Amino acid sequence: MQIVPSTLLALLLVVMLMKQGPQRGLHWFFIMSPFGAAAAFNMPAVGGASIGIIDLGALVLFALVFSGPNGPARVAGTMRFGQPGFYLLLLTLYCIGATLIFPRLFAYQTEVFGISRADNKTEIISVFLRPTTGNITQLFRLMLDVLAFFAVATLFRIKPDFNKVLKAMIAATVVNFALGWLDILTFAIGAPELLDPVRTANYSMLVDHKMAGLKRMIGGFPEASSFGFYTLGLFGFWLRYWISGPPSRTALLCLIGTGIVLLRSTSSSTYVAVVALLVVMGLFALVDSRKGRVRKQAMVVTMILLLAVWLFAMTGFAAYQFLEPVSDFLDTVLFDKADSQSGVERMSWNVQAWQNFLDTNMMGAGLGSIRASNWLLACLGSIGIVGTSLYLLFLGGVSRAHIRQGSVQDTAILHSLKTACLALVLSALLTLPTPDLGIFFFVLAGLITGLARGAALESLKEAKETSASIVERNGTIAQRIIP
Repeated sequence: MQIVPSTLLALLLVVMLMKQGPQRGLHWFFIMSPFGAAAAFNMPAVGGASIGIIDLGALVLFALVFSGPNGPARVAGTMRFGQPGFYLLLLTLYCIGATLIFPRLFAYQTEVFGISRADNKTEIISVFLRPTTGNITQLFRLMLDVLAFFAVATLFRIKPDFNKVLKAMIAATVVNFALGWLDILTFAIGAPELLDPVRTANYSMLVDHKMAGLKRMIGGFPEASSFGFYTLGLFGFWLRYWISGPPSRTALLCLIGTGIVLLRSTSSSTYVAVVALLVVMGLFALVDSRKGRVRKQAMVVTMILLLAVWLFAMTGFAAYQFLEPVSDFLDTVLFDKADSQSGVERMSWNVQAWQNFLDTNMMGAGLGSIRASNWLLACLGSIGIVGTSLYLLFLGGVSRAHIRQGSVQDTAILHSLKTACLALVLSALLTLPTPDLGIFFFVLAGLITGLARGAALESLKEAKETSASIVERNGTIAQRIIP
């Protein structure tokens, strides 16, 4: 195990979680979540794998929940039949079997694109399917996702604290915004090494990459695409909260700040995902308005937002036609992306992932065996039709979580978390190379599941108490009338 400078941040997170408890200390977990390039420690003996700060945080979070009062029983309650946790449990069991068995069962029967690390260089090469350390690494990452989900879902099922979730999202947004501009500032003054203490994971750090002469913002992540992926989740949350939540200057500032760094990331996949998100949100708002289930304020804000997007698109089109710097930038970021070497290479990954799905009789080659450039194809190629179906059932269960009776703020927070998850899935469908949607996604999904179930249980408890109170009062009245 290799200790690195960012190990101090990891220790701080562990100490604060243990001192304040897993729920009160949740905001510390979110504060550390933008440090995607910071390792808690590295493991040279396991192919140079890195355990990130947020990875260690997920382990500690679950350990605290599981070891708490009635911990095992409470976690098991999150796995109840029909709940998202039930489908996630089945998915986990299937992934374990698929990853341990399928690379051996279908060895040398199909070619896959895998990662090769040699001479401190990471390359994607085509090889025959066989067991590798990547299988164990990806399985471990899935287990971290699962532990994070069950920990958070269990915590907030027991005590659904919506305000704490809102504060945690604010903290994550502020830290991500600050890291994004620190990345630009340190590069501009010629001292990018100032952020080296939080860039300690064994990833390729694309610190000096530019696009159309513009330095790409990566913040606390190793590259612009991963920074854009994380920021898109925050953007989706604040966009929905600003539209459907109570008036809040903080929410507006968070939305503006997140939108700025999102655009500054120069990640083409993020740009496309933003457009897809706005279209999907507009369609949902239209459907809800026809059913009379949308607030008039939310509909007005949505229409204004869509109009602003249309005007922005028209302005961009005019600038593309008449301003050469703008046309060069858009060609590099968007229009010529599919014809670039990177675009062609990624399409070949998708084609091969589909072929892997067919060559393994639709059972998959196991986690860590293949790479794609599309989350759905990565799932099909890795865990087959069964695993992908279980994954979709889990996502469907999360999307159906709701609050029957709640305040405007509570309902808005739950819907905003769903929108954040939707934004991440849309982005994943464009570029994600593996089935792993990341710990941040599973924490958001856990919050949705826990808050919805916890609110339902509290409503049921209040209804029972009210009913008991009425029965007791009626009995007292009857005793007075009938001696």
